Amino acid sequence: MAELRWNPLLKDWTIVASHRQNRPQMPKDWCPFCPGSGNVPDNYDVFKYDNDFPALSPNPPEPDQVGSEFYKSAEAYGKCEVILYSPEHRTTLPELPVEHIRKLVDLWCERFEEISKDEKIKFIFEFENRGEEVGVTMPHPHGQIYGYSEIPLKIKTELEACREHYEAHKECMICRMNKEEKDFEKRIIMENEDFLAYLPYFTDYPYGVFIVSKNHRSKITDFTDREKNNYAAILKEMTGTFDCLFDRLFPYMMCIHQAPVNSHEYGNYDDYYHFHVEFYPPLRSKDKIKYYASSEMGAWAACNPTAVEDTANELREAHKKYLSKINK
Repeated sequence: MAELRWNPLLKDWTIVASHRQNRPQMPKDWCPFCPGSGNVPDNYDVFKYDNDFPALSPNPPEPDQVGSEFYKSAEAYGKCEVILYSPEHRTTLPELPVEHIRKLVDLWCERFEEISKDEKIKFIFEFENRGEEVGVTMPHPHGQIYGYSEIPLKIKTELEACREHYEAHKECMICRMNKEEKDFEKRIIMENEDFLAYLPYFTDYPYGVFIVSKNHRSKITDFTDREKNNYAAILKEMTGTFDCLFDRLFPYMMCIHQAPVNSHEYGNYDDYYHFHVEFYPPLRSKDKIKYYASSEMGAWAACNPTAVEDTANELREAHKKYLSKINK
């Protein structure tokens, strides 16, 4: 069973996907994403794979008849794709050459354009979960793309805040964030011609880095050829820096936020919304988890246990270690 259930308290939809409970535990000596499995081509660099257990699908089942006029339900319409980064089973994103990551960027763009052709899709979410600490059981390097028929609440909140700021100040809020961080300097981890990586002033995770385009771009398909190359480069450099922080595979949730699609009710969102990547790394030290506990989950009262300026300095030192390592 897969369906959407309306939460009247938050004015948002919950995806119910009970069939995903039956996902098989993969044997340690076999991987469906490796060449030779029969599930993927014998030769590929990056590859789109339709999720075998999708939470959202273009042909969803009818919702269960357990709701009411008050407790609304809807079909779990959408798209769930797996994006394979490499045929190599244990190669991680920072270990891939920039030229290879550029192929991944191109595939993200291709899928964004294709999924957006469906007028029912309102938001396209590209993301990666990395590490056992965020529940990953499949080490083969991969991310996912969800195409939602409803804009998720967090994105909706960002959109509305950015639109309000744009209407009041005639500027993009995230362009303003870039300026604030550039002026202050101490929270910036790295940059290249087209992208900044920094710990925002307000981040709720000790190492919750944002990667933000310097030029005002609302979505990945707006990038120039140079910007796509530099986006690939900063993804490699930032994730490699994470691994150098504690000299271990660094777990994270990497979430790509960009403009919605087919959502005319949000007006000129290409003018006021700005492409950025948000990282949610669960570590607060080498072997300690930063839990999202009762206050964070129950009241949405975010609490960062560290000063952002201190952890930014740690990440800059890890960046130096990363540069030294790759330049040997």
